[in-house]
Amino acid sequence: MTMMEKITGKDEQLRDSHAVVPIPDRLKKNEKIVIITADDTEDIEFFYPYYRLTEEGYTVDVVTPDGGKFEAKHGLGLNTSKSISAVRPQDYVLLYIPGGQAPAKLRKNEKVLNFVKEFARSGKPIAAICHGPQVLISADLVKGKQVAAWPEVENEIKDAGGIFVNEALVEDGQLITGRKPGDLHRHLYGVIEYLRGTVSNQSREQRRAS
Repeated sequence: MTMMEKITGKDEQLRDSHAVVPIPDRLKKNEKIVIITADDTEDIEFFYPYYRLTEEGYTVDVVTPDGGKFEAKHGLGLNTSKSISAVRPQDYVLLYIPGGQAPAKLRKNEKVLNFVKEFARSGKPIAAICHGPQVLISADLVKGKQVAAWPEVENEIKDAGGIFVNEALVEDGQLITGRKPGDLHRHLYGVIEYLRGTVSNQSREQRRAS
């Protein structure tokens, strides 16, 4: 084995080590969440919700356009993901879209957009952070909605008929959005609160109006 093969093999092992271990039965919920991403996603924006939602007992399926391994922007990643063609929106209670450079690729993929649109028709929550809302823009989901995102996405949101909001957590209907990596703790709190059913429709409207 050459030195390059040894280095490559070590990198693959490190990447694979980030996968979550099976959830103990006593903690496991009978519900699944889907995270859609691709190469060059922002590492922390993928792994924070991936681990946090698993910690809550949800089975989290990681989906990429073609399945298999992917590498995040700063070198982390996973060796295994499911293909967008192999999953169904009706099997999940939440769709999560991390940011980074991945959304720029995802928004050009017709299968990804069709999945997102079908998921949206179900009325179930869709969470996106940083550049993640770019996928929602391309799926025609932001018109008339308040949306948080990375500042560079502000004009895109407005051009699509949405309302840009510079806050860590913005809930409008089924959309739960945030601006940047530093918002993740607040954003995930809002996502989990929504999934637990502890946020009433009235309080959502109050947040929207504030």
